[in-house]
Amino acid sequence: MDPLDIMMNKERVIPYYQPIFSADKQLVVGYEVLARLQTNEGDKSLGWFFQDKNIPDEYRLELDDHIQRLALDQFITTDQKSYLFLNYDTSLLLKDNGETFIKCLEGYQQKGLKLEQIVLELKEDDVAEYFYDNKHFFYYIQSFGFRLALDDVGHNGSNLDLIAMLKPNIIKVDVAFMEDEEFPHLYSEVHQSLSMLSRKIGATLLFEGISNFNQLNYSWRNGGRYYQGYYLRSPNATFIEPDCCREKMQKEFQHFIVYERKKMQSQFTLTNELTMQLKQTMKTISPDDTYDEMITKVANDCDRYAFRIYVCDAEGFQQSSNAEKNNENKWVLIEEGRFKNWSWRPYFLENIVRMNIEKRGFLSDLYTDIERDERIRTYSYPITDNLFLFLDIPYTYLFEQEGLL
Repeated sequence: MDPLDIMMNKERVIPYYQPIFSADKQLVVGYEVLARLQTNEGDKSLGWFFQDKNIPDEYRLELDDHIQRLALDQFITTDQKSYLFLNYDTSLLLKDNGETFIKCLEGYQQKGLKLEQIVLELKEDDVAEYFYDNKHFFYYIQSFGFRLALDDVGHNGSNLDLIAMLKPNIIKVDVAFMEDEEFPHLYSEVHQSLSMLSRKIGATLLFEGISNFNQLNYSWRNGGRYYQGYYLRSPNATFIEPDCCREKMQKEFQHFIVYERKKMQSQFTLTNELTMQLKQTMKTISPDDTYDEMITKVANDCDRYAFRIYVCDAEGFQQSSNAEKNNENKWVLIEEGRFKNWSWRPYFLENIVRMNIEKRGFLSDLYTDIERDERIRTYSYPITDNLFLFLDIPYTYLFEQEGLL
C-alpha cells in the first residue's frame, strides 16, 4: 500500500502488543507496541512504513504519535503493571529534540501514567550514527525517568564502548537472523560479552525473535533475563494474562537445567580423569628431568586427551617448549614457545591463584585456539606453588565425548 493511502486511512491503523516474559518469575513483564493496518485480508504489519527513510518524516512522526496514543490509552484504561515498549526512529527523535515524544508522555502522566513503566526503544545502529555528536541529548532524554532499550544489539558486531557510555536499561538481542537454528561461535562470543557488560552496567539482557526451542535455550544459556518471540506468544490486539506462559517456560527451563547438569558432570568427569592420570605421571618424573623431558612423559601418558602441552611459572612465563602433535599425530617439541608470557590471557592469573589455593586442576571453558582456529578447552594443573602444567584438548576429542561442547 502507498504511504499516502495509509495516512488517508489512519483510523484503520491500530496497535498490537507483543509480550515480553521474564525468566525469574515466568510472567509477562512488558509489551512491545507494533503497528498493524486493518484490511479485508486481516491485520497487516506496518513495520516497513517506519523503517523506510524515503517516507516523509512528517508521515512517520504523525503515525508514530497516533499509535503511541492508542496504546497508552489502552495501557492506562486496563491498569497495566508491566512495561510498555515504544519504538522510535532516532533521527526523528533528534529532529525535534524529543519534543513530540516527551509532550505525549507528559500528557499521559497527568492521567496517571508512571513514566518508569515506559521503555523508549532505539536501534543500536541508529544511536551509534548520532550518539557522539549528540551525547548530551541522549543523557537529557534519559533524565525524564522512563527506561531506555537499545534494540538489534550485536547484529553487526557490537559497539561495547557506546553501550557502556549510554548505559541503557535494557539491551535487546535478536536471535531470529540465526539461520537453521545454528548459532555461529562469533555470535556466542559477542553475546557472552554483552551478558558480562550488561551485568556490569546494571542493564537487563532481552532476547527477541525467539521462534523455536533451541533459540530459547540459547537465550537462557547466554544470560537473558527477558524473552520475546512467537515461540512464547504472538503479538495480539489486546493485553494477555501475565501467567499465560508460565507452565511452558517452567517445563522448558527444566529441560535446560537437566542438560546443563549433564554437561557439568561430563566436565567434572574429564577433570577427575586428567587429575588422576597426572598424579600417576608425576610419580615417574625425576627431579633431574628437564621441563621438556617432563612434558614429553606427560604427552605419552595423556596422548588421547591433548594435542599441545607446556609448562608456565606463576608469572605466566613459559618454561618449557611446546609438546605438539604434528600432521602424523606424533609428538614433537617446538622450542619457539619457551619464555613467552601468557599472563595477558583472560582468567590466566585468576586460575593460577585458584590452583595455588585449592591445590587442584581446572578445565577452561570453550574458546577458539588462534593457531588451529578450532574450539578447544585447556586443562591446567599445579605441579608446585610456582609451576603449572597446561594441556590443550582438541575439538575432535571434545566432540566425541557427550557434554563437552
